Amino acid sequence: MSMKALIFSVIGLLVFGSIANTVYFIDERERAIKLRFGALMESNIQPGIKVKLPFVDEIKRFDARVLTSDAAAETYYTLEKKPLIVDSFVKWRVEDTEKFYRGTSFDLMTALRLLQERVNEGLRNQISRRDMHEVISGERDLLMEELRGELDTVMLDTIGVSVIDVRVKKIDLPSEVSTTVYDRMNSEREIEARQYRAEGQEEAFEVRAKADREAVVIEANAYKESEQLRGDGDAKSAAIYANAFNQDPEFYKFYRSINAYREVFKDKGDLLVLDPKSEFFKYLEAGSGR
Repeated sequence: MSMKALIFSVIGLLVFGSIANTVYFIDERERAIKLRFGALMESNIQPGIKVKLPFVDEIKRFDARVLTSDAAAETYYTLEKKPLIVDSFVKWRVEDTEKFYRGTSFDLMTALRLLQERVNEGLRNQISRRDMHEVISGERDLLMEELRGELDTVMLDTIGVSVIDVRVKKIDLPSEVSTTVYDRMNSEREIEARQYRAEGQEEAFEVRAKADREAVVIEANAYKESEQLRGDGDAKSAAIYANAFNQDPEFYKFYRSINAYREVFKDKGDLLVLDPKSEFFKYLEAGSGR
C-alpha cells in the first residue's frame, strides 16, 4: 500500500470515528441525559437521532419502561405488636431524568436500594397503624393505595421516580407464632360451632313442641267432632225408634222381644232359670200372640 493510500485511510477512519462519535440515537424505550466534562448539559432527551460534541459530550441512558423491584420478605409489627412476614414488590418508572441522575447517577442498584428503603419504611408505618385483621383482609387495598401515594410523592421529589403500584404477594406469620394463632383460631371456630349447634337444638325443640301442641289440638278437635257426629247419630236413631214405637207400640214390643229371644237362646248349652209367668215369656205363651 502506498503512503498516499495509507494517509487517506487514516483520514477516513478519523472522519468516520468523528461522525460516529457525534451522532447518537435515543430509543423510545430509553431515558437519556447529556454530560459535558461531567456536568449535566441536557436532561429528558427526546427519542430520535441527536448530535453531540465528540470526545467532549457523554450520553447516559436508562430504561424508560415500567420496572419491577421484587424485595426480600421483611418482618413488620401490627398495632397489637404482632409480627407479620410481608413479601412485596413495587413497579416504578423514571420520570425526571435530571433528579434521577443527581440521586442515583443512573445506577440501577442505587435506585433499587433507595426505593426498597422507602418501601420498607412505608410498609412499617402503614402496618403499625392497623391490627392483624385489617392488614390481612379488612383494609389491605386501602393500605396499598395509601402506601403507593406516599411513595410516589416522596420518590418523585427525591430521585425523579414515579411509583406505579405497590403490592403484597404474601403475608405469613413467624413459625413461633403460627401454632398459637392457629390454635386460637380453632378454639374460636369450635366455640362458634357449639353456639350454632345449641341454637339449632333450641330451634328443634321449639319446632317439636309446636308440632306436639298442634297434634294435641288436632286430635282434640277431631274427637270433639266425632263425638258431635256420634251424638247427632244417636239422636237421629232415637228419634227414628221413638217414631216407630209411637206408630205401633205393640209391634215394637214384639220385635224387641223376638230379638231378645234370639240372643238368649242362640247357644244350646245356655241354662236359664226363670219364672214361666214372667214378662219375658209373654209372647211364647200358648194361644197368646198379642
